Amino acid sequence: MTGQDRRDTHPSGAPWRNFYGRFKGKSLRPSQEAYLQEDLDALSPGAVGWDVNPDRDPLDLPTIFGDAPVWLEVGFGGGEHMVHQAVRNPDVGIIGCEPYINGVAMLLGKIREAGATNLRVHPGDARDLFDVLPEASIDRAFLLYPDPWPKKRHHRRRFVTPDHLAPLARVLKPGAIFRVATDIPDYVRQTLEQVPRHGFDWQAEGPQDWREPWEDWIPTRYEKKALREGRVPHYLTFRRQG
Repeated sequence: MTGQDRRDTHPSGAPWRNFYGRFKGKSLRPSQEAYLQEDLDALSPGAVGWDVNPDRDPLDLPTIFGDAPVWLEVGFGGGEHMVHQAVRNPDVGIIGCEPYINGVAMLLGKIREAGATNLRVHPGDARDLFDVLPEASIDRAFLLYPDPWPKKRHHRRRFVTPDHLAPLARVLKPGAIFRVATDIPDYVRQTLEQVPRHGFDWQAEGPQDWREPWEDWIPTRYEKKALREGRVPHYLTFRRQG
């Protein structure tokens, strides 16, 4: 193995992937610790991590969800949108990924309260999940108020870059919908530049198509904060080509 190979791979065999967000914030409440200990393993979509799936065998989604359509939410925050969609669409399976463990704990509490059974949770990097999702297996994806990384030198850390968009395009079915919500104008610009380069068509026909939320939308805590601080949300809808 060359020195370059050693830099590019982890001892587990995983590629080195820089991660710039937070894994944990303030201390969890006892109830949240209990959610993580009691509920998280049962909501796993399967073997995602390189330590448990070094061969990157694809997840068996039909075993989890039957023949239901499968949706994906990348970075679900506190989980309010994900649970809202699960309750609204009981015949759909939804997988969410979120590395921030405080957000995962909040989601688990909401799942208990709602009694939703059509959800699975990956508490980690979306790129690891993309590795093991079968090609063209996802019917809809959501990217809602992602970390804006506002400094120009940090824009390469955003989700709307080839490192994330190429594998996302691989796992989405032809015709699948990809929704992006953000209140950061420069994030809108980068999204509209990058997403179409990876096999997506922007669906807007007029200003109302990015100014008005989707019919089944529920405001998230991040959107409420943006509105309080005077920022304007944008709602972008793309369709996977093919």
